Amino acid sequence: MLLAGRSWARLLALIAMMLCLRAGAATLLVNDFGAKGDGVVVDTAAVQKALDAGSGKHATVTFRPGTYRIGSIFVKSGETLEIPKGVKLLGVQELSAYPLMPTRVAGIEMTWPAALVNVYRQTDVKITGGGTIDGDGSYWWKSYWDLRKEYEPKGLRWAADYDAKRPRLVQVFDSSKVTLDGLELERSGFWTVHICYSQDVTVDHVTIRNNIGGRGPSTDGIDIDSSRRVLVQHADIDVNDDALCLKAGRDADGLRVNRRTEDVVIRDSVIRSGAAAVTFGSETSGGFRNIEAYNLTAYKGVGSGVLIKSAKVRGGGGENLRVHDLHLTDVRIPIQVNLNWNPSYSYAEMPKDVQNPPAYWKVLTERVPEEKGLPHFHDVHFWNIEATGAKTAIAIAAYPNALLKDFRIDHVKIAAESAGSIADTENLVLDAIDLTVPQGEKLKADGNVGLKGIDEVRYQQGESR
Repeated sequence: MLLAGRSWARLLALIAMMLCLRAGAATLLVNDFGAKGDGVVVDTAAVQKALDAGSGKHATVTFRPGTYRIGSIFVKSGETLEIPKGVKLLGVQELSAYPLMPTRVAGIEMTWPAALVNVYRQTDVKITGGGTIDGDGSYWWKSYWDLRKEYEPKGLRWAADYDAKRPRLVQVFDSSKVTLDGLELERSGFWTVHICYSQDVTVDHVTIRNNIGGRGPSTDGIDIDSSRRVLVQHADIDVNDDALCLKAGRDADGLRVNRRTEDVVIRDSVIRSGAAAVTFGSETSGGFRNIEAYNLTAYKGVGSGVLIKSAKVRGGGGENLRVHDLHLTDVRIPIQVNLNWNPSYSYAEMPKDVQNPPAYWKVLTERVPEEKGLPHFHDVHFWNIEATGAKTAIAIAAYPNALLKDFRIDHVKIAAESAGSIADTENLVLDAIDLTVPQGEKLKADGNVGLKGIDEVRYQQGESR
């Protein structure tokens, strides 16, 4: 009796798996498990068979050159997924290709589509190679903007980010000992690399290009979310939101989870476009501790050099944060702290006429008492920052009843159209600050407590360049 085509494929995949494992092979080729790589056939099942076969065996799963159309795939413990140069993993533009799974998204725990490439509750995993993971994001971007257009007149701006379900490109969730190295990442439908509830993670030599064929919403570069012992280095990032971002939960749900992001190093990277070179927040609820970011270069199209952002319902905050050796050209605000960030997104209120809202709407609109909601940052140091072409040199503001404490900013040279202002601080020290600004411009102290060194700021009249 002859086997049907699909049965033959299953039999061949089984034989390939048995031969590889019997021989103790170190390398598994997805094409031996039925993957075509022709850019037409959806290869999700075949690629996953190879990954399942290599689980726990220190195998390397790899590809012949080609374009592999896939939905979500899951890399398993004790294996390497190699994506060589000449290989592209291209995301399918169908939500059904991304199974709904428990995760955290934009600061709250909820069910959300899996990423295109997932390390989900695994350990000892590597994803390497000079190939490309392409989310083909335009479909997902449009779905968001369409929903946002519908929601904004209803006072539901805050809900659009959660209701427009868009797959991330790479997710590392509740995992350990994970390395991402050498990847080309493009056109993510949502966040590009999301490291959440994980530890001992390294991201090295990753290139992110999300502004190909449009500028997608919420296309963050690398988000480190309630995780610890993370190293990010040699990244080259062009995105339409935060480039290198620390997160730790949002509002009532983030305070409930209460997981800090700590012991993180971010260094030696280039940011070509994005909301900021390095961002803390706005999801600050679990807090940040022992974070160092340095030797970052950013260009026109980047909103801030270093940005701390939160809201009066976020809570949390940060301590022992060190950002230094920033090289900024045409970045709008080199140093910014805004703890009342984006109110239409940050402050969620349930409309009175809503019937049977999703459970996560109730989570988002749960009230947070002021004493828990105000974020607190202390022991923060910014230094060795050089910037030209800025709009505003320094913009810092918190709350009179939640002061920024023990900040130090030193050895800064900024050429800007405006010097800016500082408010709501206690024991903030300015030292060796040189500002090139138009005549008559001075750094303003608005409602400060314990600001030292503002009278020693050195001003030079000139152009911002």
